[in-house]
Amino acid sequence: MALAVVSWAGATTAGHAQEFVYRGGTATGPTVDEYLEEVGPDASFVAHGSLTIDGKAVNCGKRPTVLNPNFDSWGGAFPGFVILNSKKINGLSTQVKLYIYSHECGHQFVGADEVMADLFAIRRGVKWGWLDAQGLEDICAFISQLKGDAVHPPGPRRCELMRNHYRELVEGGGQRASSTPPSRAQTLGPAH
Repeated sequence: MALAVVSWAGATTAGHAQEFVYRGGTATGPTVDEYLEEVGPDASFVAHGSLTIDGKAVNCGKRPTVLNPNFDSWGGAFPGFVILNSKKINGLSTQVKLYIYSHECGHQFVGADEVMADLFAIRRGVKWGWLDAQGLEDICAFISQLKGDAVHPPGPRRCELMRNHYRELVEGGGQRASSTPPSRAQTLGPAH
């Protein structure tokens, strides 16, 4: 995911958020405040524990989320925060939205590796109980259209790896955990 064009101070050229951060950019990237200042007033800050996606509470540990309707991909990440394009993900199924968020959150824990971020999202979906077989097929339909690039394998390959991982988790009795709804939630998408 994370195909963000950012013109960040210190970056020699505009580039992808994760590529900039994890592939030759600074070790820390921008702070969330610096990013918000750079992208302008259309973006909004959502404190950790305050985001819901279609009525489901989500979090990425203690990391906040920036909703940026001008981001050029569905989502992205800099160390310390997740970015979602609130306009671009509108209309996607709930499980695809949760996959995108979880994939970008995964970069906080696994670094730039796109496949590892995919697998993080699948593990999270099984563990938290929002991913079922139909949801995985929705994710695969979404991701299979992507051709891939220097850091992203082609979508069909990513889907194959996610299906295999999902099968291993389900056959292995993947644990489910619930997430407690936050008290002050910013909602992304229709509440169910």
